[in-house]
Amino acid sequence: MSRAALLVLADGRFPAGGHAHSGGAEAAVRAGRITGAASLEDFCRGRLHTTGLVSASLAAAAALGADPVTLDAAADARTPSSALRAVARRLGRQLMRAARATWPSGELDSLAREFPKGAHQPVVLGLVARAAGLGAQDAAYCAAYESVSGPATAVVRLLSLDPFDASAVLARLAPELDLVADRAGEAARRVPSDGIEALPAVSAPLLEITAEDHATWPVRLFAS
Repeated sequence: MSRAALLVLADGRFPAGGHAHSGGAEAAVRAGRITGAASLEDFCRGRLHTTGLVSASLAAAAALGADPVTLDAAADARTPSSALRAVARRLGRQLMRAARATWPSGELDSLAREFPKGAHQPVVLGLVARAAGLGAQDAAYCAAYESVSGPATAVVRLLSLDPFDASAVLARLAPELDLVADRAGEAARRVPSDGIEALPAVSAPLLEITAEDHATWPVRLFAS
C-alpha cells in the first residue's frame, strides 16, 4: 500500500469537486448554528458521527470488494434527501473522472458504465482506493476526513474564520476520526457474513432538511 497515494486522494486540491460544497455548513452559518470555531467544532463532530460514519463504512466496504450496485442502493436508502442524493452522485461522477485519469482501472471503468450519471461518492471512493493500492481502512479514513474538512474549509470562506482556528478544530477531532474509521472498517468487514445491514445507518435529519432548503436558494456560495 502507498501512503503517498492516500495523501493524494485526501488532498483538498485533488480535482474531485469537493471544494464547491460546504457539507451543510453554508445553511448552518445562515441559520446562526455556526458562528465561530467552537460551533464549527460541534457541527463537524455531529457530521462526523452520522454522515461521516455512514460514508466511511460504504467506502470501506467498496474497498473490500462488496458489490457496488448493492452499496449504491444502500447509500440511497441512507440518504432521505433527494438534494443530497443528487449531490452525492454528482461528486461521485467528478471523483470518477479524476480517478480514472490518475489511477486507470478496469473496476472504475466498469463502475462508470454501470452508473453513467454517477454512483454515490463514498462507493466510488472505495473503488478508487482499491485502484490506488489502498486498503479499506484508508478509504474509511479518507471519507471520514472529508466529512469534516469540507465544512471547516467552507467556514473559513463563509465567516472569514481564521484558517489556524479551522485547522485546530480538525486537529482536536483527530482522535474521533480514528474511532469513526475503526467502526467503519469493522462494519465493512462484517458485510460478507452479515449482509449490507451490517453497515451503519445513522441519520442527521437537520442536515437533510437544510439541504432541501439550501437547494432552493437563488444565491449561494456553495453548491450544497
